[in-house]
Amino acid sequence: MPTIPGIHHVTAITGPAQANVSFYTGVLKQRLVKKTVNFDDPGTYHLYYGDAAGSPGTILTFFPFAGAEAGHAGPGMASAYAYAVPAAQFAVLQDDLAARALHPQLSTRFGARVLTVKDPDGAPVELIEDASAPDMHGFHSVTLWERDPDATARLLTEAFGYTATGTERTPAGERLRLTAAGSERGRIIDIFRSDVPVVPQPGAGTIHHIAFRAETQADQDEWIEKLRTFGHRTTPVIDRQYFNAIYFREPGGVLFEIATDPPGFAVDESPETLGQALKLPAQYEPMRARIEAALPPLKVPA
Repeated sequence: MPTIPGIHHVTAITGPAQANVSFYTGVLKQRLVKKTVNFDDPGTYHLYYGDAAGSPGTILTFFPFAGAEAGHAGPGMASAYAYAVPAAQFAVLQDDLAARALHPQLSTRFGARVLTVKDPDGAPVELIEDASAPDMHGFHSVTLWERDPDATARLLTEAFGYTATGTERTPAGERLRLTAAGSERGRIIDIFRSDVPVVPQPGAGTIHHIAFRAETQADQDEWIEKLRTFGHRTTPVIDRQYFNAIYFREPGGVLFEIATDPPGFAVDESPETLGQALKLPAQYEPMRARIEAALPPLKVPA
């Protein structure tokens, strides 16, 4: 039976698309690896950022809604994603963010330095020093904000194969760290419990769901059966063009996805031109002219 090797992608909600593109490609130097539409709402972009190849464990995606009201995280939501930053680049990154007047906040977490900046929607983007990081394109961790961390922790350890590797108390609350076996990107999940009551509000600047990796279709099929034994009924397998997905709510309320590594983002364009053209699934190709007319043009900073 497989265990989860780490995060496949994180999907969040944003406001106007151009500000999002400018920040994640221009400031954080992520590559726009896919420009497509929300498969459930083709009048809206679905933007994917990652490393040069669009590798699992590096993918951050956004649904841009120009008129979306601002949201904020709370219990039952994923509340932050963190990129791993090589130690040698941490100070350079800190200086660059300060020069851009982004006012990075420096803190420590489990002994590692953390920079936190706000993206154009006010979402916290964490940049964590990690001596094992090969570059600044992969996830370090994701934080889940839970009222009762125990049930979520049991799912992650007993079903997914994570190991509890530490706790940390801060003035804001308590953080439990869970780590997947191996050395893949994004193998850390932190579960945070706040000491202060907060009412969550989905909207721009919040995370919609997090997706874990299934390295093969056979692995995903096994996860459907295994999760059933733990009392979780998943959706059927859904074709997302670049991966197959199943979804379910974990005990605390966060929407979890398990996504296959194949076929990947080069299935419909070359690795060299990833993200340059608007790609549509086959069912929307007859609507291309209408879709292109409705979507705002986007420019990736040089």
